[in-house]
Formats: sequence, structure tokens, C-alpha cells
Amino acid sequence: MQLKAAHVTAIIVALLPCQALAQEVSVLALFEGKALLSVDKDKPRTYRAGETYAGVKLISANSEEAVVAVKGKQQRLRIGEGIYSTATIPSGHATITLTPDARGHFVTSGTINGAWMSFLVDTGATMVSMGLNDARRAGINYLEGTRGQSQTANGVAAVYRVKLDSVKLGDITLTDVDGVVHEKNSLPVVLLGMSFLGQLEMRREGGSLTLTKRY
Repeated sequence: MQLKAAHVTAIIVALLPCQALAQEVSVLALFEGKALLSVDKDKPRTYRAGETYAGVKLISANSEEAVVAVKGKQQRLRIGEGIYSTATIPSGHATITLTPDARGHFVTSGTINGAWMSFLVDTGATMVSMGLNDARRAGINYLEGTRGQSQTANGVAAVYRVKLDSVKLGDITLTDVDGVVHEKNSLPVVLLGMSFLGQLEMRREGGSLTLTKRY
């Protein structure tokens, strides 16, 4: 699968006893010590490191990424990525609501084994799939996994089936998740497949996607 960089946004949902607050934040441009952010699709504003406006704080920024905090939760973001915070629904189960990009993809960010990753929600992928570089950043020794083959758009590729210690999306954390590392094929994002999504409740509401941890 080949993907181009696309504008990504995610809805921040906080469920309170009497009301539900939604906030949408996206990174439009990055500079040394500054970032151009859009909050709730309002007029973009340039934030300086340490500045807080409309409940959003820019912790730090450089030409590659920004660290943004919303309601005390920090997230590392690159240009075109959105930030979200998670909420706990009345049942006590963590939930997150995502909005699609211009191509209809649900792209967001989270961590694998504590390392930040860009995720593409892919219900057509059996397992969480990643390229070699992402596997190395997550500290995964893929050579200890089970070797196999996978059919890709570029032909048959060597893959290794591994166990991921943890996969985290907002407050949703799953452990011992099945994953696949593509040895030669460098995926631009991590495909968040059914080995993760299959343990969640998925609900489409309009164009948005809500993921809820079952237990």
C-alpha cells in the first residue's frame, strides 16, 4: 500500500455527566520553537513554545515535530497530524473518536512498546503491520519471530510474525498483540489491523469512527 501525506484530524471527546465537549486540533506548519495550529477549525494561530491558548499548550517544536498538550495529555505530532484526548464512557471503558482525512482514511498516532508511531486504521489487515524502521524504533527483535511471506502490491515479501508488548491509542492500551514486520517493504505508517481492532468495539457515526475498549 502506498500512501501520500494527507491532512489528518482527530476529535477530542470528553464525556461529562451533563455535557460532551469536543475539540479538534491539527498541525499545519512547524518551525523552530513555533507551530501553526488550528483549533476547532478556527483561524490558524501560531503558538510559541510554552504558550497556551484555547486550552491547547505547545510544549516544544522544531522543523520535524511538535509536542502539544491538551487537558494535560501530551502528544508528538508532525505536519498534517491531529491530536486527540480520550474519555471514559459511563461504563468505565476508554473510548476514542476519530475523523477521516480527505481520502477517507483514519490516520492517527499512538505508541508501540512506548515508541511513537503514525497509525492507519486498517480493518483489512489481519495484524498490526509495520516496516523495519518502525520495528527497530519499538525495540522489536523481529529475527526472533516466525518468518513467513506476504503478498504485496510489489510482489511477495518476507515478513516476521512477532508479539508486541503493548499497543497504545490514547488511553486504550492492549498487551501481547500479534504483529507483522515487513523486512524489505518500508511502510509509511503502521497498519493498525484486526489483532488490535478486533479487541475493541468499533462504531461508525456519520463520518467518524469510535473505538471503545471492551474490558
